[in-house]
Amino acid sequence: MRFQLVADEALPDFLDLPWSQPLEEWESARLVDVVRGISRHVVRFVHYDGSIFAVKEINPRLARREYRLLRDLADHAVPVVEAIGVVSDRPDGLDAILITRHLDYSLPYRTLFSGHGVPNLREHLLDALAELLVRVHLAGFFWGDCSLSNALFRRDAGALSAYLVDAETGEMHPTLSDGQRRHDLEIAVENLGGELTDLEEAGVLPPAIDPIETAFEVRRRYEALWVELTREELIGRNERHRIHERLDRLHALGFDTEELELVANDDQTGYRLRVNPRVVEPGYHQKRLLSLTGLDVQENQARRLLDDLLGFREEIEHGDAGSLPPPIVAYRWLAEAYEPAIAAIPLDLRGKLEPAELYHQLLEHRWFLSEEQGHYVPMEEAISSYVPTVLVSAPEERVLPVDS
Repeated sequence: MRFQLVADEALPDFLDLPWSQPLEEWESARLVDVVRGISRHVVRFVHYDGSIFAVKEINPRLARREYRLLRDLADHAVPVVEAIGVVSDRPDGLDAILITRHLDYSLPYRTLFSGHGVPNLREHLLDALAELLVRVHLAGFFWGDCSLSNALFRRDAGALSAYLVDAETGEMHPTLSDGQRRHDLEIAVENLGGELTDLEEAGVLPPAIDPIETAFEVRRRYEALWVELTREELIGRNERHRIHERLDRLHALGFDTEELELVANDDQTGYRLRVNPRVVEPGYHQKRLLSLTGLDVQENQARRLLDDLLGFREEIEHGDAGSLPPPIVAYRWLAEAYEPAIAAIPLDLRGKLEPAELYHQLLEHRWFLSEEQGHYVPMEEAISSYVPTVLVSAPEERVLPVDS
C-alpha cells in the first residue's frame, strides 16, 4: 500500500487501521459515529487523541485529484475541510481512501433544520452558501456540484459559515469566465431546490420556506456579492476618500484585498478603480483579531469580539482614546474579560460550543438581561443566568452522536 500524508508531526500515521478490508466492513476501536450529511461514497470517521478524521473510499485517481484540489483551495484561503492524505494501492483491488480532518462544531444542513436553534435559518443559510460560492469562484475553482450536501456549516456569532467538503467534481483554473460562473451557479440553484424539496416532503422544512423561491434567492445574493467585490468604480480626482469607503465595504463583507488598480480616464478627469478578484481574500476581521490576541476564530465571531474589545478599551481608558497601544489593550481584554468568562463556564459544558461562539452568546445574553432589567448587567451575572437556562440544554456540537 502507498500512504501519501501531510508532513506534520502532530498527525497520526493511521497505520493501525484495517486498510486491507473494505471500508464498510471495518471494525476498529478508533471508529466513531458523528452526525453527517449524505454522501455518494462510503464515509466513516476515526478518532485519534481528541481529533476526528473522515475516511472516504473512492476511485484512486479521483482520491488523488480531490486531495490536490482541497490543498489548492486551502492555499487560496477558501473555507474547506483539511486534506490529510490518500491511501492507495490497497490489496485485492480495493479503492483508495481520502483522509480529511473532521470540521469541529460543524453541522450538516439537515441537522440545522432539525431544531438546533439557528435564528433566521433561511437567511443565514443562503448568505453562507452564496458567500462560499463567490469565494471558490474568486479562487478560480469551478465546483461543478455546489449543494447543501457538499458543504458543512458552523455557527458564526449568530450567523453561519459554510465550508466546502466535497471537491471531486471541481476544476481549478487561473480565473473563471462569466459563462463558467453562471453554469456553476445554475447547478447550485438546481441542487438547492431539490434538497429543500426533499426536506419539505420529509416534513422538516419550515412552512415559511418555499424551496424554489429560496433556491433562486441564492443566485440573487451571489450576484449582488460578486458585483460588490469585483465591479469597476469611477472616482473623481478629488474623491480619493471613496477608495477607503470601498475598502471599508469589502471589510464589512468579510473580505480583504492586497491590490487595487487605478486607471486614469481618457479625459484625465478621474480614475477607474478595480479590485482584482484573484487577490481578494476573506478574513479581514479574523486577521486583525489574530494579530492582536492570537485567537483564530470565524469572521463574524472576530467582528463581534473586536467590538467587545473596543468597548473594553473605552472602559479602561475612560474616554482617553489612544492612551494605550492596541496590543496592551488586547492583552488586558484577554486576561480580564475573555479568558475569565470562558473559565467561569463549568468544564463539562465548555465543549458544547467553540470558545469564541460561547463568548458571543454570553455577550448576547448579557445584552438581553440588561434590556430586560433596564440597567447594565455584569458578565458574572450573565454567566450565572446563561449556564442553567441556555447552555445546559444546548446540544453538544463538537462531535454530535448519531441518534440511536
